[in-house]
Amino acid sequence: MAPSLRDRFFSRPVARAITSPSGILAAGAGTALGILALGNPLGAIVGGVLFFAARVGAAIPRGPKEDRIDPFALDEPWRRLVQSALAAEKQYRDAVRRATAGPIRERLELLGDNLHHGVLECWRTAYAGHALTEARRRVDAAGAQRELDELQRSGYSTDITQRTEAAIRSQLETASRMDAAITATRDKLRLLAERLEDTVTRAIELSASTGGAVIGSVDDVGAEFSAIGDEMEALRQGLETARGVSGATGGT
Repeated sequence: MAPSLRDRFFSRPVARAITSPSGILAAGAGTALGILALGNPLGAIVGGVLFFAARVGAAIPRGPKEDRIDPFALDEPWRRLVQSALAAEKQYRDAVRRATAGPIRERLELLGDNLHHGVLECWRTAYAGHALTEARRRVDAAGAQRELDELQRSGYSTDITQRTEAAIRSQLETASRMDAAITATRDKLRLLAERLEDTVTRAIELSASTGGAVIGSVDDVGAEFSAIGDEMEALRQGLETARGVSGATGGT
């Protein structure tokens, strides 16, 4: 998830801005301009603080730009999985908006970030799966198998034919690994998407409750959202490793 403003403030760039000579000079320049503008010590204080604050504010690292989720950039089955996750998130937010004001609704509103993290990871994983599928289409495994069969039927066994056979077998093994990674990712992501939808259904049911006794159940929903997002992230990282091993290119 993106770092909070507090985390970004207590960072090395901000520390350098506070202690660097340029930061001190900025405060000095602000003090001088404050005296000129207001003509009194108060102006010096205000000017120094404003210039120093601007210097520090400029040093705070910006949060990463959030991915733009576009299911229609993907082929099936990846597109449908992302669409399901987006639909579940919309149902959740609609249910929270309709819920009676109170602690349950407030808690569900906070947990919306956990859900959105899962939806983002579903998109990123599906995008990686789509990219690997596209790369796999560029590997002509059927043609490589025909070449291998012809080479073996020829009966020749020279250094060149042995090296050619090894290269063809390596290509076929790469294709097999890619097929296995695509299938495993698709099946696991489908399972996680179904878990996400099921958890949203539970949350919608809780949103209609008013008793404080269900707060624990609401927290369980939040924990499940977080777990699903973490599992999707791990799945994506594993897939990206597989893509690196196979030499496939592409990504978000």
